[in-house]
Amino acid sequence: MKRHRNVKIVATLGPASNDYKMIRALHEAGADVFRLNMSHGDHEEIRARHEIIRQVEKDLDSPIAILADLQGPKLRVGVFANGEEELVEGAAFRLDLDDAEGDVNRVKLPHKEIFDALEPGAHLLVNDGKIKLRVKDCGRDFADCEVVVGGTISNRKGVNVPDVTLPLAALSEKDRKDLEFVCELGVDWLALSFVQRPADVEEARALAKGRAAILSKIEKPNAVKSFDEILKVSDGIMVARGDLGVELPVHAVPPIQKQLIRKSRAAAKPVIVATQMLESMIESPMPTRAEVSDVANAIYEGADAIMLSAESAAGDFPIEAVSTMNNVAGEVEHDPTYTKIIEASRMTDGQTVADGIVSAAREIAETTNVKAICCFSQSGTTALLVSRERPRVPIVAMTNQVDTARRLCLSWGTNCVVTGPVDRFKDAVIAAVRGATSLKLATKEDMVVITAGVPFNTPGSTNILRVAPCDERLIFPAEAD
Repeated sequence: MKRHRNVKIVATLGPASNDYKMIRALHEAGADVFRLNMSHGDHEEIRARHEIIRQVEKDLDSPIAILADLQGPKLRVGVFANGEEELVEGAAFRLDLDDAEGDVNRVKLPHKEIFDALEPGAHLLVNDGKIKLRVKDCGRDFADCEVVVGGTISNRKGVNVPDVTLPLAALSEKDRKDLEFVCELGVDWLALSFVQRPADVEEARALAKGRAAILSKIEKPNAVKSFDEILKVSDGIMVARGDLGVELPVHAVPPIQKQLIRKSRAAAKPVIVATQMLESMIESPMPTRAEVSDVANAIYEGADAIMLSAESAAGDFPIEAVSTMNNVAGEVEHDPTYTKIIEASRMTDGQTVADGIVSAAREIAETTNVKAICCFSQSGTTALLVSRERPRVPIVAMTNQVDTARRLCLSWGTNCVVTGPVDRFKDAVIAAVRGATSLKLATKEDMVVITAGVPFNTPGSTNILRVAPCDERLIFPAEAD
């Protein structure tokens, strides 16, 4: 399905988007990737949604990426005898491992790993940062704190520990089971929560065994500090602004978002901007002006994809939310300022033969009357490099691997086409012009740029470029009958 925009839209599925009719409508409205949130729904519900997506894909003959978002460790306080208590600024409050129900003076924090890592002066944030505690004294089974910001604390509220690296793996036992389940199911991307260090990503990759690409969610201060190393071992990045805005000052999040987008793009790895993009549309058919500006800014910054969470999963207006994102993207990308910003921020991590080929393809396409860049990609690497260039003409990503086509649905500007096996460059050229014309990106009177790697079926071997007419009779005239 050809889109009239380059940035991709990720829509989370949930109770509001749970059947064939709605999922198909979301895809037709603009959703390129569907997110399965493993924090909600059992395996049978996840399986049912996966099957519906694949049926929509088949019915519309349109590759769709499926992203499974693993829950990660959940740090929560215990329960209170009265259900909740009011903590007052300046008061003392203890966190410990005692099983007794909590009161205004203390509550259980059933995570020994936190106590092992805490030091005096560290902060703990409870209930999305609404309550702030500062550690005054701590040991292996307790932390005596001062209430810095008070408020109501109640049963099983979440805890964030922004100042220390916790000795916790990013994958809980539940995550390991979920990972194996969704990999066997056939998802295309795994979103990894609670990433603190490159080893977290490498552990997930070892378990996935190549069955899904690994996308690291950047939601903790330590992930920001170690981002360059995390990026190297990841296939993609999600800027998870919700937890980032809890564990870091909210005013620090916008520049971090911009930095992560630019670094991800330079590395030719897709990057999603997520959380609260159109949150008011959970209950309203119209977004706020500030939300529209937030979506637009992520697009101006060069993000590969923008994401809806509760808006499409549990909101009253899921189709309207996707349509709004689609319309904002179309408007921004037609703005001449957008092209100037994107081209001014063009950069690469290195200069290989493949980098030179795709850069030349983009320059040829933009300085001549070429209508599209067609790239053959076994593993997706060539298409990712072309996407990084952010060309002014459409990208046709050609592959004989269905899973590669699906994964590329997350990458900026890619129109994915599954071809038959290609062993000769002549076949590649013919398949490219057919792909461009079938998507109505070019006519028989037009020209396209084609990039590929010879020998074929060798990942990362991009080494050839050709400008070809879309009229097959003119491609190899010496061989014409």
